[in-house]
Amino acid sequence: MNRTKWLITLILIFVSSCVALGFSLFLYIYWYIKVRAGLNRLVDRFDLNAVDILASHTWVVITVLSILVGIILLGLFTIFIYNLKTFQLFRLQRNFINNFTHELKTPVTSLRLFLATFLKHDLPREEQVKHIQTMISDVNRLESTIGSILDLAEIEGRTYAGDFVETDLVFLIRQFYQKTRHLFKNCAITVSAPPDGSFVCRLNPHLFEMLLMNLSTNAIKYNSAGTPEIHITFERKKNKVLVRVADNGIGIDPSEQKNIFKKFYQAGRADDRSAKGSGLGLYLVANIVRLHKGKIWVKDRPGETGSVFVVSLPLVTKPKDPA
Repeated sequence: MNRTKWLITLILIFVSSCVALGFSLFLYIYWYIKVRAGLNRLVDRFDLNAVDILASHTWVVITVLSILVGIILLGLFTIFIYNLKTFQLFRLQRNFINNFTHELKTPVTSLRLFLATFLKHDLPREEQVKHIQTMISDVNRLESTIGSILDLAEIEGRTYAGDFVETDLVFLIRQFYQKTRHLFKNCAITVSAPPDGSFVCRLNPHLFEMLLMNLSTNAIKYNSAGTPEIHITFERKKNKVLVRVADNGIGIDPSEQKNIFKKFYQAGRADDRSAKGSGLGLYLVANIVRLHKGKIWVKDRPGETGSVFVVSLPLVTKPKDPA
């Protein structure tokens, strides 16, 4: 929900609660000043049983008042929940701004330092190459951070115009790691597919490669092992395929596993920089999976360190040939 709709909804809930409260007070006053007085006159005039007549109408008013009070309490509870969600969103956005600023400032500072070094000193060619490689790495980091923001804006804005085509999932994944092997040269990556075949899904190759890039870079970023490892396996489940991306990283605390796909959420703390990245990578991954009409979740590796991201995707079902 965008900010304008959210604000209008909150105002409507508050106004409705006030109207319900005002109406209940009006009903209470009207009953005891007007209606009850009229009923008393009617009872006196026709010599009726006042207890039976007034009691039945009293219960009607009590019931109506109870419903109105319930509406008021529900409205106030809803406002409380909205305020709580607003506070949580504000905290996540603050963490995002802190970490995103850090993600931008760090490579920029590094680039400035190396450029100043080139300007002031006549370095040997070997030193120049070393520094240039570091600068290229910083530029790639900047490009990745800015690219995540642009990709997310495009996907959330429903303006992504890419095509979804029937694709061999195993072939696409293997091809991706072949094209990007220079980025993961210090990482052991295995893609294990069943020998009996392929898994054909309707995929957008660019988006799915973006998904693989985010999961792979996270597996390396949150890893303390000497050699990061990524193991990709496949399993057919009726008309779906489960793609498991397992790593040997530091793992994800069970209390955070349900939150890591939320926008701006970062595992760790922002103030001590234990929360790395922009907090958008896995949110972007979850949106890409949603566009492919799939699901994604994370779990621990039983008996081992690291995490397993499971992506469930629908398979293309081919019509049966007529007998």
